[in-house]
Amino acid sequence: MSEEKLHHPRSLAAFRSTKLLVGCYLALSVLTLVAIYLLRGDTALVNDAVWIRGGIVVASASLMFVCALQSARGSRGAYRRLRIISTVMVAAIAAIIALPDAFPLWMKIEQGVCGLLLSAVLVIVNSRHLRGVFAAG
Repeated sequence: MSEEKLHHPRSLAAFRSTKLLVGCYLALSVLTLVAIYLLRGDTALVNDAVWIRGGIVVASASLMFVCALQSARGSRGAYRRLRIISTVMVAAIAAIIALPDAFPLWMKIEQGVCGLLLSAVLVIVNSRHLRGVFAAG
């Protein structure tokens, strides 16, 4: 990998935006898990699916944040993982929003916001520029 490509102004801007978006996703996910804990007594708002999803989202957001940091340092493997995890999470979010009755409305809205953040990440990490930065060769 070329240090010149990695430190190009477009690369630096892409990494900065990716870290910010994934950081927001992580913060929102942690706040959601706190809300789940605080609302745990209301089974209409917090069911088993909400607990499971909340935990998965915090774990994936944490992993994505680490991958975003490592990608910015030039790790091809972290970049690849970031692309894969963000794609899988956007697909999972779409399924959650579409599923009737499995998740309460408040969580579907929260997941929609997460989906918007991750969709922006997908656009950035799959851009021609970043794919060129991490291209083998």
